Amino acid sequence: MTQPKLVLFDCDGVLVDTELAGSVGISKNLAQYGLHLTPMECRDHFVGGSLESVRDKARAMGATLADDWTKEISEAMLVELRKGVDLIDGIIPVLDGLDAAGVAYCVVSNGPMHKMEVTLKPSGMWDRMAGKIYSAYTVGAPKPDPKMLLLAAADFGVSPDDCVMIDDSPSGCRAAKNANMRCIGFDEIDKPERLAAEGAEVISHMRDLPRKLGLT
Repeated sequence: MTQPKLVLFDCDGVLVDTELAGSVGISKNLAQYGLHLTPMECRDHFVGGSLESVRDKARAMGATLADDWTKEISEAMLVELRKGVDLIDGIIPVLDGLDAAGVAYCVVSNGPMHKMEVTLKPSGMWDRMAGKIYSAYTVGAPKPDPKMLLLAAADFGVSPDDCVMIDDSPSGCRAAKNANMRCIGFDEIDKPERLAAEGAEVISHMRDLPRKLGLT
């Protein structure tokens, strides 16, 4: 398989195991507004979305939330994330393999930059990704809008045809499809069909990614 020239990684749930911690914060907060969802239910409903999309979905489910609720939930999630999160198992060998092959990579996330600093810095990933982190809050276009992905490709001087997006959410996989990029969906929670439905090739462990990228 031909190696890509640029690999774009989502952050939460792909580089760092933040999804459950963030979902705990959302679950606790929404309970204050009468919407009782377990952390896993929050994960299923909200994974991969911007805070604005979380707010809008929660409103549709019956929670009365102010427009500036996004600031409140951002801090609630950070409280949980500051307790510490692990790197996704197997991600370091993947990045090392890309470095050895001379393949560029970057981060494209719907999360705000300050949140990524909290989750990536303790492991050294923040420094490793310095200068190649894209946030929807900076670009102004969250996935599934392809703008952020296309901007990253342009910055690296790479055609979308030579890119691969790695994402664990339907919105991220849809963004890749909208950008005409190949997508590999990462699913650890046994719901591969939600990513496959967006046209992604689905893996359940990072050890399978090097083969998909033509590194082995």
